[in-house]
Amino acid sequence: MDRDVAEPAEFLYVGCYTGETGGDGEGVALLRRDPRTGDLTRLGVAARTPSPSFLAQHPTLPVLYACNELEAGTVTAFAVASDGGLTQLATRPTGGREPCHLAVTPDGRHLMVANYSSGSVAVHPLDVDGAPDEHCDLLDLAGNGPDAERQSGPHAHMVAPDPNGPDVLVCDLGSDRVWRSRLDAVSGRLSPPEPAVHAAPGTGPRHLLRSPDGALLLVGELAGDLAWYRAAGGGVWERRGDVPASTVAGRNLPSEVAAGRDGRFVYVANRGPDTVSTFAWDAETATMVAEVPTGGSWPRHMVLLGNHLYVANERSHTVTVFRIDPDTGAPQVQGDPVTESSPTCLLPWRRIANAK
Repeated sequence: MDRDVAEPAEFLYVGCYTGETGGDGEGVALLRRDPRTGDLTRLGVAARTPSPSFLAQHPTLPVLYACNELEAGTVTAFAVASDGGLTQLATRPTGGREPCHLAVTPDGRHLMVANYSSGSVAVHPLDVDGAPDEHCDLLDLAGNGPDAERQSGPHAHMVAPDPNGPDVLVCDLGSDRVWRSRLDAVSGRLSPPEPAVHAAPGTGPRHLLRSPDGALLLVGELAGDLAWYRAAGGGVWERRGDVPASTVAGRNLPSEVAAGRDGRFVYVANRGPDTVSTFAWDAETATMVAEVPTGGSWPRHMVLLGNHLYVANERSHTVTVFRIDPDTGAPQVQGDPVTESSPTCLLPWRRIANAK
């Protein structure tokens, strides 16, 4: 891996499917981002680890976490050097099958992992160096939906700690629910889950986003839609509207939702149509203003950085760079895609003060 990284370059880590799950990736890859132009340069493989399908960063320590999406799921932590290099700290079993998402609590004391196939959420305490211990809790979800193939049981697809409190939201593709639990910061135990969102049958909640104005934006993988909710009291969110995530004919399985800092525009990645849709958001309604091809196949994940949108195209093995029009919000392709095998997640690295 190229270590000659000149400031003020930024790092973008890429989680990839590896051979253990049918992918062509080698582990966690590292890209260099030019903050002036937005261009990406591939630096190589930062760490070899099996199918690190989703990545997260510790809020105050230079530590990166990857969920290894295996039948016997694990989570791996890496210390991050100033040159972007990764050194493995620990690997722990998640107590479930095929973990697909993870997040660190805002206080940096616990790591939570969504076990997709077994429909559970694991909680791992973190030590002073950010390394995870064995899980201290395993919250089992319950329920199913009308899609016999995809919803025969619970499927935890995202775990989202509240940035301002103990609540944790869990997207459950299998039961058409977003569950709410509370994390005890001392014991690391989660309270029994209660429904926060009752999505329409067959929605398949995948990922959610808290908008700057307080709405909850939710992409339904099975329904192919973007829905929005407002807090209705008692931890329950009330549905206020929805819109198809794509206008292209055929099956759409949207994967991710993102928004700019000012919240004026919301973006949804669409697998099947292989597009990114742009919605104007006015705090009450989402109106589609553009839908553009990603220049690749099966956009699995995307991130917004300033005036640029980066899309990981899993099946075409590329990361596409878009420049966002500041007035219309529409993305425009910038340059050629960067080659990266089986990319599933993009993690912009936020530099930690006093990191070695």
